[in-house]
Amino acid sequence: MTSPLTRLFLLPLIAALALAAAPAVPQRYTLDASASNVSAKVPFFGLASKTARFPRMEGAVTIVPGAPEKAMIDVTFDATAIQAPDSVTLARLRGDKFFWVEKYPSIRFTGRSLKLASATKGTVSGDLTARGVTKPATLAVTFDADPVRNAGKPVSFTGTTTIDRRQFGMTSYQLIVGNKVDITLKARMVPR
Repeated sequence: MTSPLTRLFLLPLIAALALAAAPAVPQRYTLDASASNVSAKVPFFGLASKTARFPRMEGAVTIVPGAPEKAMIDVTFDATAIQAPDSVTLARLRGDKFFWVEKYPSIRFTGRSLKLASATKGTVSGDLTARGVTKPATLAVTFDADPVRNAGKPVSFTGTTTIDRRQFGMTSYQLIVGNKVDITLKARMVPR
């Protein structure tokens, strides 16, 4: 039989151990499409750049507290809604030499792991699919607040990566348009 003093010390310890052993509850979010967009910036004539935007997207994010490596991000961009700085560029981007939106109406990023360097910075490793081609891609992400500590609250983030457009079958106009494309995803996650 244990003394009342021993029970006084053991009960909090047992409760703390039970809480520590309990699995973390995944935090699930939906992207707020009205506060999210993607831009793709490419060198033009080696002197300037042109930026296309994808204003329509949908997606979901799951973050597991204490296990960021189990994070999931699944974002689909509506390629048919692409915006460009002028009508000639827009027509070319929509055509079969670039995004070929008639045949491939969406672009998708699927992230399978979040590696945090701090509470608000890290990388998401996954795959980018465009024009029916899937290649590995890593997003450098910055959150506006710690997504784990702010569970249940909206959180915004910016993700950046650079791809080689030739890997996705976009090989035209190489003397005019650069091959490296800087992609920026700005998104707001809302709890679901």
